[in-house]
Amino acid sequence: NARRLSAYDKAAEAKMVPQMTMANEDYNRLVRMIKQGVKPKMTVDIQAQYHDEDLMGYNTVAEIPGTDPALKDEIVMLGGHLDSWHSAGGATDNAAGSAVAMEAARILIASGLKPRRTIRVALWSGEEQGLNGSREYVKQQFGEMKSAGPGQPGELVKTANYDKLSAYYNLDNGTGRIRGVYLQGNSAVRPYFEAWLAPFADLDAKTLTIANTGGTDHLSFDRIGLPGFQFIQDEIEYSTRTHHSNQDNYDRLQADDMKQAATIMAAFVYQTAMMDEKIPRKEVR
Repeated sequence: NARRLSAYDKAAEAKMVPQMTMANEDYNRLVRMIKQGVKPKMTVDIQAQYHDEDLMGYNTVAEIPGTDPALKDEIVMLGGHLDSWHSAGGATDNAAGSAVAMEAARILIASGLKPRRTIRVALWSGEEQGLNGSREYVKQQFGEMKSAGPGQPGELVKTANYDKLSAYYNLDNGTGRIRGVYLQGNSAVRPYFEAWLAPFADLDAKTLTIANTGGTDHLSFDRIGLPGFQFIQDEIEYSTRTHHSNQDNYDRLQADDMKQAATIMAAFVYQTAMMDEKIPRKEVR
């Protein structure tokens, strides 16, 4: 089968109509003009450049070593994707999540806490092209689901580190404050998360849903049976203005909401690192 071209592929230049991302405000203005019987004319100056000197994507990974001799080889991870779409600065998608993950780690260090397990922060690359950074990291470090052929169940091939990961926590839904957690079908974690959210009830972080959510890096862990979770966040302007648009710049960030998110993420990571056992896992299907 011929490989499907994406708009950002160099080979697409000679085969596809040029594409651009337009802010909602500009698009809606054109719609209103057309509805009024006006036939707008546009001049578009697209100045594009291919940066193909180095096609490798690079994850940024750092860790806080565990202190318990019996548990320090086990890992609790947190993170978000550092890459962004091309039309703006990528502030809410996903500099916000990356900054929150780094701040959560800073809070733990500044507090002088001594986690029993190792805490690892990962800022992923290539998320916008298909979770590439987290997918390849998980494949290298923990394992992969190999296809057994059409209509056949996949085969989980584990690395030696597969059983060392307790959980991964992700933030990638904009600048809004955390309201809870998607459980990804893992009902066994509910009592733990309920207890950990209880101190933040006054910050309106109370919601736990068994539902899955897609489109971001926790799925790289979840698809091979490792506990991977995305926090529920306030939408703010994420779906209406900033997501993949030229409005996604620094002035769209909400500082107080990000501080709240970093505090809750730090608490979840620390609690996970201090448990006697690892986070419960759901069955791999």
